[in-house]
Amino acid sequence: MGQGGRRTLRRPDPRQLARLWRSPLRGPWLTSVLGLALLVGLPLVAVTGLLSYAAYNPDLPGNDHTPDRGLLGLYLFPWPTRPVWLYRLTQGVHVTLGITLVPVLLAKLWSVIPRLFGWPPVRSWAHGLERLSLLLLVGGALFEFATGLLNVQLEYLFPGSFYPLHFYGAWVFLAALLAHVTLRLPLAVRTLRDRGLRAQLCTPTSRTRPEPPDDGLVSSDPSEPTLSRRGALAVVGAGAATLCAVTVGQSLGDSVRGTALFAPHDRAPAPGDFPVNKTAASVGIRPRDVGAHWRLTVRSGAREVALSRAELLRMPQHSAHLPIACVEGWSTSDQHWRGVRLRDLAALVGHDQDPPGVLVESLQRRGAFRRAALRDNQVRDPLSLLALEVNGAPLSADHGYPARVIVPALPGVHNTKWVSRLTFAGPTSTFRERG
Repeated sequence: MGQGGRRTLRRPDPRQLARLWRSPLRGPWLTSVLGLALLVGLPLVAVTGLLSYAAYNPDLPGNDHTPDRGLLGLYLFPWPTRPVWLYRLTQGVHVTLGITLVPVLLAKLWSVIPRLFGWPPVRSWAHGLERLSLLLLVGGALFEFATGLLNVQLEYLFPGSFYPLHFYGAWVFLAALLAHVTLRLPLAVRTLRDRGLRAQLCTPTSRTRPEPPDDGLVSSDPSEPTLSRRGALAVVGAGAATLCAVTVGQSLGDSVRGTALFAPHDRAPAPGDFPVNKTAASVGIRPRDVGAHWRLTVRSGAREVALSRAELLRMPQHSAHLPIACVEGWSTSDQHWRGVRLRDLAALVGHDQDPPGVLVESLQRRGAFRRAALRDNQVRDPLSLLALEVNGAPLSADHGYPARVIVPALPGVHNTKWVSRLTFAGPTSTFRERG
């Protein structure tokens, strides 16, 4: 405390800090190797994340739940319906690679932790900007990985909706990553070129020595090594490989689903069945809601048709072999769906040629995504169905009985279950979301 009760910022004792960070492995070389590994993996995670955002058709009414996204709501192209496994691939890579990189990220943070507590905190304007970018980079990375992992486990412990939190966190992290790479990449490349990779990987623990002193990573009082840098990278690599091995099965499905030890979904469903995110009971679907009095309402402008399930079954039936893939990274192999083409339903309300987009509404009472808007290219695809059966049997309650939407390459949450209403856009105007 200073005079008058004011607090003063005291310089920490360098000897105390030196005793905290004594590993002889820390230094620019190890940090550079880990940084370049992240530089390869993180852009792929970011790109597949942006593709996931595009797959939700965020420009259509009601599809994007991110408030005030402005220019950050980057949207460049309509999401295609081919190949049918596109979203299964992109989201599987996004989640599996993100989880695989967790040990690399933690090792990178461990390698630079002395610099995070460097003194003085700010030495110049340039140093201050670098420190700010580092703060945003570390905070953004931890936030994105934490919220992503929690979402995969269906544990919504964070305040608010996952989607806007992860969306805004991603842009903060990507901006900080770009600034950090711009500032540090030349030094990392120079360090690896000067000190080499092969020499470090061939050095055993007995000959492992601290790197030359630098601006904060290398300890001034290093301890004796208990592991070589080669060994440290092997530990990180083994951790990443293990996480990949116990995660990727949820995206591949079928016989390897049982290897996805951390997947929260049922890994051993009944024969002929496949996992679901939401059960009928969890979203408030009651037996009487989907009983004999259920009707599907199909509308476009002033035209409206109400169809029972029996009437839908009397319409021309078509088949499609399509997977279900969800934002959490899990997916199924192709399921055999059978039902009425969406474009045939559009024809009932006047859209015989070039059917437009459609707003799909569900009977569910609880949870998000009770409505989903589909583009015209998705409605026109011959594999886009209002499915009534799957794998040779009527839909079960949890799979969306009496009718659900199934569209090629569409995120699972937009393959709406328990459908009650289809509203096709008018010939000259877009559809509007019902309140």
